[in-house]
Amino acid sequence: MLVENPKKQALEIIKRLSVIYPEAKTALNFTTPFEMLVATILSAQSTDKMINKITPALFKKYPGVQAFADASLAELEQDIKSSGFFHNKALNIIGAARAVVSRFGGDVPRNMADMLTLPGVGRKTANVVLHNAFGLVEGIAVDTHVKRLAGRLGLSTNTDPVKIEQDLMALIPRSEWGNFSYYLIDHGRAVCDAKKPRCPECVLNDICPSAFLFIKVK
Repeated sequence: MLVENPKKQALEIIKRLSVIYPEAKTALNFTTPFEMLVATILSAQSTDKMINKITPALFKKYPGVQAFADASLAELEQDIKSSGFFHNKALNIIGAARAVVSRFGGDVPRNMADMLTLPGVGRKTANVVLHNAFGLVEGIAVDTHVKRLAGRLGLSTNTDPVKIEQDLMALIPRSEWGNFSYYLIDHGRAVCDAKKPRCPECVLNDICPSAFLFIKVK
């Protein structure tokens, strides 16, 4: 359900969560823009903790875009197997590397339109890479946590990530687009759990339209 004044709601959420999570940022480890891209592709349907276990050896074995472009598909699949969906991820990583080398001179593009031409890259991945690798924002990354909390907090009634992103972009100042995802991600991990949200201890429970329902059910 949408709240009466979604824009006011969004600003209040930012005000409160920015205090609790002042250093909210990606948990993925990377040193270059392409490493950020690889890590983000790998993180789909997995956890950042798992990906951070994989990437040190992976980035040592494939030191740079060209190394990934030249990688053996079968070998890369084995290298990333524990991330899940490793066949498609390996295809996308190699495809993205080859595209970056052949079309962008070996440098990850710095805009949404070009990012979206890379294999395995949708708006969420593009937003994550642009924000974390370059400090650029062209949208708001919507992952499972952002999708869940945007609905619970009354900021969007949509279920499609692209539509949720559009709703959030209309409510949130552009200066906060990059940070907002991480406020919700950190809060989703710490308090607003998918199955058992800890509403009584939540700093947003007095403005969250879902809190009463969860507390009442409990």
